[in-house]
Amino acid sequence: MPTVLQKLNLAVVGACRRGAAFKAGLAACPEVRLHAVCDLDPEGLDEAAASFGAAEKYTDYEQLLSSPDLDAVIVATPMHLHATQATMALQRGLHVLSEVTAAVSVDECRQLVAATRASAGTYMLAENCNYFLTNVVVRELVRRGLLGTPYYAEAEYLHNVVDLAEKTTWRRHWALGVDGITYGTHSLGPVLSWMAGDRVTRVCCAGSGHHYQDPRGDEYHQDTHVMLCQMASGGLVKIRVDMVSERPYVTCTYQLQGTEGVYESARSRDDLHRVWLRSLSPDAETWLDLKELQDQYLPEGWAEGLERSKGSGHGGSDYFVVLAFLQAALGHRPPDIDVHAAMDMTLPGLISQESMQRGGAWVDVPDSREW
Repeated sequence: MPTVLQKLNLAVVGACRRGAAFKAGLAACPEVRLHAVCDLDPEGLDEAAASFGAAEKYTDYEQLLSSPDLDAVIVATPMHLHATQATMALQRGLHVLSEVTAAVSVDECRQLVAATRASAGTYMLAENCNYFLTNVVVRELVRRGLLGTPYYAEAEYLHNVVDLAEKTTWRRHWALGVDGITYGTHSLGPVLSWMAGDRVTRVCCAGSGHHYQDPRGDEYHQDTHVMLCQMASGGLVKIRVDMVSERPYVTCTYQLQGTEGVYESARSRDDLHRVWLRSLSPDAETWLDLKELQDQYLPEGWAEGLERSKGSGHGGSDYFVVLAFLQAALGHRPPDIDVHAAMDMTLPGLISQESMQRGGAWVDVPDSREW
């Protein structure tokens, strides 16, 4: 049984940028004390500390971890730092909420899993797309059996970040410089939450070629990458990631096919999230608006949370991410996305990069539970 804490002293790492989005969730939990903020930007730290109401400020992460009063950290730093910083915190017995992706190599994944197993701390991945309202409603529809058995899904992350990559330069390599699925958890996370208990066992990946250059004239990675995922259940998932192509705004799209229904998310701001359910639809040709099912199929506690989440990042989903983590760190419930679920979301993308190096060959995805 996890230890139930009365008070949680927490630090936000990367507080001047991405970490700021978690403030609403932290404010909603009275058992949490914002102990410290940490960032490499010394000029922004004063403002971040005042905004969070933090008692201490750090520009050195290792110095922060040496604080005797610290219980937990939110790691909201560039993606190539996540695994190392999470591992360091876990080795000190701290609870960790890590931004996505969990790691940028299989070796880092192994180290992170080992650190989590040996730690008294709890690890959770902050995949906010799992907490999008539409994705939560679909998950509840699946849980209640209204889509039957899911066996096929598609997900896309179509988000042009080339301008952002010039401001946050780590993205130029880690997101836009490596062939394969470099940023796939926004796509895989919700799909795996719908296919509960399933996992990706092997992948193959292909790219669309090079059609865009950065301001220095260097080619980005191939524009679109598509990864096919064979599931342990025998099902199939297709993931597309494109962060350089010019197009109208879309970002995240999803489809799910089950034996008793199908879901298709909106592809524009004017479009509907639509669902066909054999048990609820009047005929085989009539789509239902998912929004019309929202009130009836929201999980318990979500209606109240929607009001409190207003103003939180990513349409309120960041609020629910933080709340789930804090409840786990305080010992009230298991983490929604524990280290093995995080590996299930992260490893297929890393293995897709190996598939690209092998000419699109199918490559087995390791199961972190067996390490």
